[in-house]
Amino acid sequence: MGIMDGQWIIMIVSSLILFFLSPFAKTTDQFYKAIQNRKAPNTMVLTGSLIISWIFAKSITNAANLGLEFGILGGLAYAAYYLSFAVAGILIYQLRTKGNYTSIHQFLIHKFGKKAMLLFSILIAIRLFNEVWSNTMVIGSYFGTQGSWSYYIAIIVFTFLILAYSLKGGLSSSIFTDVIQMVLFSVLLIIILWKVFSMESFTVTTVIHSSTWNFELGLNLFFAAILQSFSYPFHDPVLTDRAFISSPKVTRKSFIWASFLGGLCIVLFSIIGVYAKMQGMVGDAAIAVGKAFGVLVLLVINFIMITSAASTIDSTFSSFSKLAAIDLKLGKTITFGRLSMVVLAVLGTIPVFLNAEILSATTISGTMVIGLTPVFLFWKMKVPYISFYLSVLTGLLFGFLLVFNWFPNELQFTNGKYADLLWVNVWGITTCIILYCLPKWIKK
Repeated sequence: MGIMDGQWIIMIVSSLILFFLSPFAKTTDQFYKAIQNRKAPNTMVLTGSLIISWIFAKSITNAANLGLEFGILGGLAYAAYYLSFAVAGILIYQLRTKGNYTSIHQFLIHKFGKKAMLLFSILIAIRLFNEVWSNTMVIGSYFGTQGSWSYYIAIIVFTFLILAYSLKGGLSSSIFTDVIQMVLFSVLLIIILWKVFSMESFTVTTVIHSSTWNFELGLNLFFAAILQSFSYPFHDPVLTDRAFISSPKVTRKSFIWASFLGGLCIVLFSIIGVYAKMQGMVGDAAIAVGKAFGVLVLLVINFIMITSAASTIDSTFSSFSKLAAIDLKLGKTITFGRLSMVVLAVLGTIPVFLNAEILSATTISGTMVIGLTPVFLFWKMKVPYISFYLSVLTGLLFGFLLVFNWFPNELQFTNGKYADLLWVNVWGITTCIILYCLPKWIKK
């Protein structure tokens, strides 16, 4: 049996097992809120679900590649995004207990009106759309070179398999399979790290000394990720939907644990990239290390990618169906939810054929939504409706400046890779906060 046969067997068999194990949702509560036997998910289930739904194939590929590029600092920089969980956990706890809100959409309608909620919904729909193609492309790359028949067929088959079990149970399926996927991920990660550290010249000391701590070699991304963590989580319904299904205390605890453990998983996975750096490997770090260690390790890495991509995409499908059916009130039936999943699966696969970039999906969408920073950070502050639009639209403007490389070099005070990302965020967030508060100051 060749490596390719093994990969196909892993992908098809694991997806079919998840399909047969997934609960079948008969009520809207089961489909949209993951309530089983009148019980919401507990701390352990919710923490595991949060971590694995955010440790997507895209993020662990990026973590390994950043480890290859910058050493362990690359992994720490990417892990800084996991501060998002703690920020969301604490702020949503306040929204629920002090504001008595039952969803982000309800909060936005109450505070800024229906049009603000619709603008926000467009932003998160784009985010969900990005999640599909940016994760399936990682899987495709294990089956063939980008643009080859085997690459495209793997992506289409993979998307269809996940869609099948997502249609069965909605958010119930997503959270149930997340727990299985989290256990699998942990076991497989331990196997790979054990293999890497069993090499003679590779030790914990090697990892610690693998980076030069300056802005050019990773600190730009590290600080940009911390800044984005104050807005990034709120445009990700995969994360925020999970913040309203269990009790406020269970939720806050789960989010804080997920922040720490999720970041740790990313740092540990980036060690694969650090190993690749020390060995002088090039290309995709995870694939290069897998090939260097032989068929078995490559299959283990492939299995990690499949489980993490599957957990993110099933969460994306369930979040999109909730957005369309519950938040936008387009049709609160299970049938409508299932139909919207199919629509997202089709639309989300189109960019695969247009050769889109994976890392840009995270960094650019993160900058596009920096305007949400004051909206949630100062949620108690009484401001006119216009504050929301001034801040959110300014954030989008700074996002476009980054995409088209229009941000002036004179405003960047560090050099190297991700300097533009860091300074667009510094200036952008500052501007958004000032513009958010401005109408309130003028009124005084």
